Amino acid sequence: MRTPDQTAPVQAPLLSPRHCCAAWSHAVTTIDESTPPDLSHTALFLRFLRFGLLAFGGPVAQIAMIRRELVEQEGWISGARFNRLLAVLQVLPGPEAHELCVHLGMRAKGRIGGLLAGLGFMTPGLILMLGIGWIYVSLAPFVALLTGAFLGIQAAVVAIIVRAVHKIGAHILEDRWLWAVATVGFAATLYGVAFWIVLLAAGSAYALIAGRRFVLAGVVIAAAATLAVWLHPVVQGALPADTVVTGEVATGTLAMFWTGLKAGLLTFGGAYTAIPYVRADTVGRGLIDDGTFLDGVAFAGVIPAPLVIFCTFVGFVAGGWTGALAMTAGVFLPAFAFSMIFYERLEAIVADPRLHQLLAGVAAAVVGIIAATSLQLGWGTLQRAPSIPAAVAIFIAALAAVWFWKSRYAGPVVLASAGLAGWLVFRAA
Repeated sequence: MRTPDQTAPVQAPLLSPRHCCAAWSHAVTTIDESTPPDLSHTALFLRFLRFGLLAFGGPVAQIAMIRRELVEQEGWISGARFNRLLAVLQVLPGPEAHELCVHLGMRAKGRIGGLLAGLGFMTPGLILMLGIGWIYVSLAPFVALLTGAFLGIQAAVVAIIVRAVHKIGAHILEDRWLWAVATVGFAATLYGVAFWIVLLAAGSAYALIAGRRFVLAGVVIAAAATLAVWLHPVVQGALPADTVVTGEVATGTLAMFWTGLKAGLLTFGGAYTAIPYVRADTVGRGLIDDGTFLDGVAFAGVIPAPLVIFCTFVGFVAGGWTGALAMTAGVFLPAFAFSMIFYERLEAIVADPRLHQLLAGVAAAVVGIIAATSLQLGWGTLQRAPSIPAAVAIFIAALAAVWFWKSRYAGPVVLASAGLAGWLVFRAA
């Protein structure tokens, strides 16, 4: 169901929900005798801390690294069981590389081991992003001198998101009905429909259509459309576009945690799917602007960490240290919880084909939501750029590079090049 943010060789297949059961049928039926080595809790934490320090290149590169060392070299788990585990995690929200670490840590030292493994994997990126957020806010006058560079980077980030939409859609939009769901999700997002209405209607309607219950699906769609139209004036009027929200209610710890938790629970299709939800709760409420938001996504793409670590940066800019930690806790909590609490029961639940159809519809709607968000972000970038032709040229060049260059280093190199181009071009504009 998910697709990675970067393309790199990996032996574990990337599957859509409807294919998960087929993948499981290839799993070995004999007892898995592969076991992790007997490590102390400290050694286990340090083992996964090393993975965190080397977690460049997006989830495919991260998963390939974990598989190479823990499956092929050290035999923590058999290859067949690893593939089955990955298939389960791809159906669930959250960064799958982090969830793999939590599960493998549990396999070694129980739930405490899972907690330590997950913390070890995320710690390097968290520390780096907290430092970046502090520099960005505390040294704002210096950052302002690099406005041209950041504008170039923002144009490249939009290109990377557009490429992600294509890759995610290629794995998810498997029939004409899913294409229709994605199209409706795109239009509804541009209209301003609340994302929860889109997701609930999309999942329910597609599951009903797959079961050939077309009349009931039509009723669901009509009810969702009526609710969206009825709530539209309320949603649009709740916060005027030029309103900047401040204060404890908007930027408090609980609000930041809730924003992160929604992102962590709704990241179907990879970390890029968290972007619309976090943007709606921060940019949509005037806590930060689109340019700053895109800067956070860019920083997350060049440090060793799951891409959702951009939430740490957004939380820092919007709510300081407590905001950053609260949003980080929210976005990573599901990744810990699913493996540490529910994994023993997940296989039976995820094997239900009705759940596959529901999640397929949700995922298709998410593709449309991200596509609409990328259009909104691109339009905002053009409005900030001193030269629209230069911004478009950077976008096109970046899109071509990430489209055809299949390397874990493509993202960082493209962002750095776009920053240099923006600094040279927009400084003179």
